[in-house]
Amino acid sequence: MNKPLINKLAIIGVGLMGGSLAMILKEKGEVGEVIGIGRGVENLQRAQELGIIDRYTQSLKEGLADADVVVVAIPVASIVNVIERGQQYMKDGAIITDVGSVKGDIVKDVDMILDGRLSFIGGHPIAGTEKSGADAAFAELYNGSRCILTPSLFSDENALETIKKMWELTDARVVVMDVEAHDKILAAISHLPHIVAYALVNTVDGIKDFNESILKYSAGGFRDFTRIASSSPEMWRDICLMNKTALLDLIDAYVSELGNMRTMINEDDGQGLMENFERSKNARDSI
Repeated sequence: MNKPLINKLAIIGVGLMGGSLAMILKEKGEVGEVIGIGRGVENLQRAQELGIIDRYTQSLKEGLADADVVVVAIPVASIVNVIERGQQYMKDGAIITDVGSVKGDIVKDVDMILDGRLSFIGGHPIAGTEKSGADAAFAELYNGSRCILTPSLFSDENALETIKKMWELTDARVVVMDVEAHDKILAAISHLPHIVAYALVNTVDGIKDFNESILKYSAGGFRDFTRIASSSPEMWRDICLMNKTALLDLIDAYVSELGNMRTMINEDDGQGLMENFERSKNARDSI
């Protein structure tokens, strides 16, 4: 029997992202033991029932001992703090990675506090749903997606290769990128769309011209477009604040584009609207 890529994997935060990663690694026989670490006992118990993890604990000391790879899959604002608290319990040569949607502040801050015995590789698999918790996990989540790794100048090459292989086992396409480029790209393709979805739902829900909420009349288009507004408010609050600079620039650009459309509608500029919509359709169809 071939030796698995990871003998002992610890996952801090066994939800959609961390749980799905554990499932596919187990399915492919590339992990020996998976330890789940978290605050919610019910979720950890459920993860064990589903076979996502082999055992669980609420203790960083117990869960991180002897782990070869530690995946931190919690809200981005908590990642650095958990790494700082937990690193003392990790063995020499252990590799830490994360799945956070913002990388700049995380990589910079981890570089400042990381014990020299350990390696950190920033990671962000671009996949997900609006669901959360162990019940949301499924082995095919990362199939065909992209996973961006953002090593720093201090990252160990062997550690980078291990984390790269780990994500390739999920059938994701792995891309190595600097943190600034990552945060600008994700602000555009992920963070802004979530802001738009939250704003749209609040706008429609705030229409008081009727004696009832008109959201009940929403059909497939509205529901599909705003699905991501069902995502974790805590998680998206943290992402917005940590990627503030890039996101504010894009919000300004989006407001400007809406303003252009408003002007064309106000001026009955059908030709302008047609050209605008055609350009958008062609761009969307090319994805």
